[in-house]
Amino acid sequence: MLRCDYIVPGQKPESRPGHFVLGEVTYGLAGSNPLTLDGAPVLHAHMAATEAEVRTERWTVDQPVHTGTENGLVYAHTDDYLFCAGYIPAQGTYTDATRTAYAAVFELVERLGYPSIFRMWNLIGRINEPNAEGLEVYRDFCRGRAQAFEQYTAEGRDMPAATGIGARGEGIGFYFLASRSGSRTNIENNRQIPAYHYPEQYGPKPPSFARATRLTPRGAKDDAAHLYISGTAAILGHQTVHADSIDKQCQVALENIEHLIGDHNLKEHGIVRGHQLSDLSLVKVYVRHRDDMPLVRDACREAFPEPVDIAYFNVDICRSDLLVEIEGIIA
Repeated sequence: MLRCDYIVPGQKPESRPGHFVLGEVTYGLAGSNPLTLDGAPVLHAHMAATEAEVRTERWTVDQPVHTGTENGLVYAHTDDYLFCAGYIPAQGTYTDATRTAYAAVFELVERLGYPSIFRMWNLIGRINEPNAEGLEVYRDFCRGRAQAFEQYTAEGRDMPAATGIGARGEGIGFYFLASRSGSRTNIENNRQIPAYHYPEQYGPKPPSFARATRLTPRGAKDDAAHLYISGTAAILGHQTVHADSIDKQCQVALENIEHLIGDHNLKEHGIVRGHQLSDLSLVKVYVRHRDDMPLVRDACREAFPEPVDIAYFNVDICRSDLLVEIEGIIA
């Protein structure tokens, strides 16, 4: 069983006999290269503006883990799951370095035998700023990522749920989860064009991700599946809407998630039972402007009632006209 918890500073993680840490990511006040600490991969990303925002995302499993390093990646795996983290140092352009990093990812999962990557995160410093050639850093990153997907996956389309979000530090931290077995379904939202079909106005290569990925663990019943929801914003079709309104953007983002996980959309992907927003167990919310935090907190707490655990971060979003982005897990 795979489980995720958010740990706040000073909180002692729950001790659960027979459970092991597969990986940790600290959304903190500084970033660093990933390393192995106390028998598990650890990535520190500069995502928090204040101590109160710091969260450690801890992934645990019910099997002993085995760790390793390869081509700059730090990883841990069990019989069923693989966690891996990496870091691309700050540089003038990112296409080549991103392609190389993602190639290492695909080669690792193939060598270790975890064919189903089901969730990826990319924490991108200076995401909306121009690179050394004048191309926005996010678009630069997307080009390298897309080239790796095209090289290593069937028709470049075997894309899982993912988040590409701004970071306060330099460079690009990334991490992902993969499964050796079980059933995986990548899910799109019929309110939105698939990201990998976005037109060229958004960059030389479109983003490479699905709107969500559903994973049913090996030997589990269908109702035990986990649903991993990508970073979701106020995009309808391929266009940003309500660029001047945090209130309306937050509402559209929530509506997009609600539709994505609902009965009608999931049935189009062969999934019988849909979900409601209250079914989410963990949520991360990224807000561009600190002054918008109170409004976003109120809207999200209304949409995701207790005991849903919500973490908030004041960072830039993948498009300069997006003000808020929301992701989550149903487990």
